[in-house]
Amino acid sequence: MSLREKREEIEFQTLSPIATKSAETRGRKVFCEKCDIRTEFQKDRDRITHCKAFRRLMHKTQVFISPERDHYRTRLTHTLEVAQISRTAARALGLNEDLTEAIALGHDLGHTPFGHTGEDALNGLIPDGFRHNEQSVRVVETLENLNLTHEVIDGIMNHRTVCNPSTPEGRVVQLCDKIAYMNHDVDDAIRAKLLEEHDLPSTVSEMFGTSPAARIDFLVRNLVEHSLECDEINLSPNAAVVLREFRKFMFERVYANQLHSRERSKIKTMLRLMYEHYLQNSQKLPSEIQARFEETPESAIADHIAGMTDRFAQKRFMEIFTPSAWEV
Repeated sequence: MSLREKREEIEFQTLSPIATKSAETRGRKVFCEKCDIRTEFQKDRDRITHCKAFRRLMHKTQVFISPERDHYRTRLTHTLEVAQISRTAARALGLNEDLTEAIALGHDLGHTPFGHTGEDALNGLIPDGFRHNEQSVRVVETLENLNLTHEVIDGIMNHRTVCNPSTPEGRVVQLCDKIAYMNHDVDDAIRAKLLEEHDLPSTVSEMFGTSPAARIDFLVRNLVEHSLECDEINLSPNAAVVLREFRKFMFERVYANQLHSRERSKIKTMLRLMYEHYLQNSQKLPSEIQARFEETPESAIADHIAGMTDRFAQKRFMEIFTPSAWEV
């Protein structure tokens, strides 16, 4: 019996009856030989962490655009926090940690530069719209051809609130994504002096706690305890109501902040001009992007822009639209 097979046997013996077992995966679109050491979901985790899109998350905005200081979250640190919180919840619930981790690490691979502002900009430009979860799936299936398992792709596609993951592990990531960003965005907003801790709604502080660490601890405990009691992966009804109030507060005070809104307008203008430029000058795109024009030019250009980091997008914009020095 190989090490992988021993691991698969341990999953059947120790995981919850509702957990997704590695040996029972629905498989991949393209067959590949199984590893003697790693389970199928472990292979997916490794493929994601070694892909180019994952490395680029290091220089993509989470909330605060191109932050100069070292302690603000980026899309990569957000992803790692989601993975850590999700694994903690999955282990406590007896779910498959490897599947949970793979989904968490891959859920934002398709995010644009400049966070949700960049996503909104592309969504208004592309004829069929742009959604980062769908782009994340496009990254793993087409752009980087990672050939992931069905369960990981399903979790990546369905991590947004409006979606319905088919596995309990996907549901854990969906909830822990919100637990992570709601609390680390507050931490960054306080660091940026947009908020003070006492500005949060009293219901949030009274139920969840008065620090990011306390709030995350409460929410993860609540998720685990309620899910074990009620045989469903969810927060308790009261906690879910307060979390929605928390999210509404963050949209009003942080995400729609006047200063942030001013920068959003600049970003949308920048991405629109780049998009229009590439539509008219496709020969200036990388050859691998030009090769995808057979699908639609618009989606190929969206692939190129969405894959940019913040600083690369700014650099490319300057090269296209600002004059360079005349050398004599």
